[in-house]
Amino acid sequence: MKDTTIALVQMEARFGRVEDNLAKMSKFIGEAAEQGAEIICFPELCIHGYQRGNVHRVAETVPGDSARAVSDMAREAGLTVLAGMAEESGLEKPYNTHLVAGPDGTLQKYRKTHLGKSEKPYFTPAGEFPVFHTESTGFAIEICWELHFPEISAILSLQGAEIIFAPHASPTIVGDRRSIWLKYLAARAYDNSVFIASCNLVGQGSEKQSFCGGALVIDPKGNVVGEAFNNREELLINRLDATLINTIRRQESESMRNSFFLQARRPELYKDLFK
Repeated sequence: MKDTTIALVQMEARFGRVEDNLAKMSKFIGEAAEQGAEIICFPELCIHGYQRGNVHRVAETVPGDSARAVSDMAREAGLTVLAGMAEESGLEKPYNTHLVAGPDGTLQKYRKTHLGKSEKPYFTPAGEFPVFHTESTGFAIEICWELHFPEISAILSLQGAEIIFAPHASPTIVGDRRSIWLKYLAARAYDNSVFIASCNLVGQGSEKQSFCGGALVIDPKGNVVGEAFNNREELLINRLDATLINTIRRQESESMRNSFFLQARRPELYKDLFK
């Protein structure tokens, strides 16, 4: 990994107001590019707004109008854009998808694999864990609820992810977002020797819920290296120093304090995980 500057966005995304949401995203992308960001991550379902019951009405294909708009923004700004949308699946229910639009015009995607109880009636779960690459790093995406499953982060780290982006749509009613995130995101980062970069929707949503916002960056030792919890739309820029993760991943230190724990696994003992 090389030193990498990332941007995390807290934003209000109104359901079905795609043009407004995309226009807001364009402004954030421009600001991030001006500050030297190489990757910018937006919250879960930021393009269409987070709603479950009517999500099938706004779902789009990829590529499609919204996906092409995001791809154009990435190419014009010269950075990689990660943005959430409802994607038509060809099935009864759409995917909860996060686009990965590169500065070279490439368009890739991650589809949410683990759905919360309230999402299962409205979305189709996917079944792949891709790792994406820029010139400076390998990264992956886990969407909201998925960060509660340690196996996902382990798989992604083993496949070469050095940064895991964690876009959320977590409502205010759940509680203090910073306190909750620090309970498990620090563990995901520490155990798997990855950076975790999380962001959340903020402001009024739909279905009588509002979102609490928040942006947080945790290093491979579980330390907070960047944060913004001001309950407002905001852009957080953070430069990730690659020295620590390279020391761990390359086993350049004889000290156990810089162990890459995943290299010491004994998969033959974990058979109960597959029952």
